[in-house]
Amino acid sequence: MSETKTAHPLTVHVPLNGGRGYDILIGRGLLGQTGARAAALGARAAAIVTDENVAALYADGARASLEAAGLRTCLVVVPPGEASKSYAGYAQVCDGLLAARIERGDLVVALGGGVIGDLAGFAAATLRRGVRFVQAPTTLLAQVDSSVGGKTGINSGHGKNLIGAFHQPRLVLADTASLDTLSEREMRAGYAEVAKYGLINDAAFFAWCEANWAGIFSGGPERDEAVAICCRAKAGVVVRDEFEHGERALLNLGHTFAHALERLTNYDSARLVHGEAVAIGLALAFRFSARLGLCPGQEAGRVANHLALVGLPTRLQAVPGGSGDADALVEAMGQDKKVRDGALTFILARGIGASFIAPGIDRAEVLAFLKAELGAG
Repeated sequence: MSETKTAHPLTVHVPLNGGRGYDILIGRGLLGQTGARAAALGARAAAIVTDENVAALYADGARASLEAAGLRTCLVVVPPGEASKSYAGYAQVCDGLLAARIERGDLVVALGGGVIGDLAGFAAATLRRGVRFVQAPTTLLAQVDSSVGGKTGINSGHGKNLIGAFHQPRLVLADTASLDTLSEREMRAGYAEVAKYGLINDAAFFAWCEANWAGIFSGGPERDEAVAICCRAKAGVVVRDEFEHGERALLNLGHTFAHALERLTNYDSARLVHGEAVAIGLALAFRFSARLGLCPGQEAGRVANHLALVGLPTRLQAVPGGSGDADALVEAMGQDKKVRDGALTFILARGIGASFIAPGIDRAEVLAFLKAELGAG
């Protein structure tokens, strides 16, 4: 656990009604405060849910912090990777929590990336019909996106995140020092979600990312600032549309394409991780918007150029082992959560920072676009 600490972590409050509001704390060294923060929530016991890779780096420190604060503590460890977001992984976590006698007033601590946050959160949402939990995200992707907002779930053979629940955390501890141990690939993957927030509705933030992305990667003050900006943006959307009846769907910019790609690669992180799929999806969403005459071609080009500059894929051809043909991709999109009455809904854009929800998109248009993309050099 990093010895470098932020004197005053940045705080983003998520003011949900019914006493369900919570803070997102952002800064270096916050994992060392896990115990004190958990004790402040009135917990007597805590279960850390993590994966094997994260456990080797941070589990001992987090457990020692919890025990030093007087909490009875246990550890549930699953294999790393998207494959753990499954029925089997869910059963393993639930059985581990029950064996540890975790009660409603206790805490589940999701220590890891987006997979762990989704899996542990879903287990917490359903165990004893609802146990409190804390998000302790250790990847850039999880810190800026999946740890905030209460979406939890697992995957099915039919698609990604199709089994889940809305279950808000009681606290998010985004220790940005934990990003120092990420591989370059995982940092790039997380950065796709950072850029997404600018592309949705904040053109100035996207321009800031174009100028400051290197500082995010190197761990400069830009890193904490970027995480805070993204969390504020997501918190605002979540408060206005917690259960995704409208505006919150904008956060899925690029994800209709991305989730189809993940399904067709069988959630094999050796081939494609979520953020890489999102990067391809963002580029596709803007090129599709341009094809439909909604978005200037130079805007779509600017998006793809920036993502490529940081080392992210922007084309279907970049998927190792192939992305599947156009028909298979459209078929996979048919299980997207935004489908209504069998019709595809996309998040499209009129330009950078000008995204919108586009329901009822003609499948023939999507098919023709994907065939053209697959045929592109």
